[in-house]
Amino acid sequence: MRLVLLSLVVVCLAGCITPSIPIPPPDPELMLFEVTDNGPASIVTFEYSANINYENSILYIYNRDRGVGIIEATRPDGSVGPTRPVSAELGNEIIVSFQREDLAVSTCIRLRNGPQSATDYCVRP
Repeated sequence: MRLVLLSLVVVCLAGCITPSIPIPPPDPELMLFEVTDNGPASIVTFEYSANINYENSILYIYNRDRGVGIIEATRPDGSVGPTRPVSAELGNEIIVSFQREDLAVSTCIRLRNGPQSATDYCVRP
């Protein structure tokens, strides 16, 4: 009887845990960076169009080369921006991450002005 009861409890508890459904990482071609100036004083702002996968998420933009970044909330439709400025210049490695309660996804790109390249990812391990 104990074994049956224990099995029943385990089955009930397992039914309460739902696996998270993976979401795709941010698409570089949908990322829009606007670079102002060039060199040490340059800054960028970021935009990303509405995406159901990123609704009610937290956005992180981190410049690996300069060691700075920002954190902002997405809009209810999953869109972002334009964000507050981030210190960055052309060619810097920028990590774009979206975090929900259950998971986070990231893409690292080499910064260019405007839409980003789907083939120009970061080279660091």
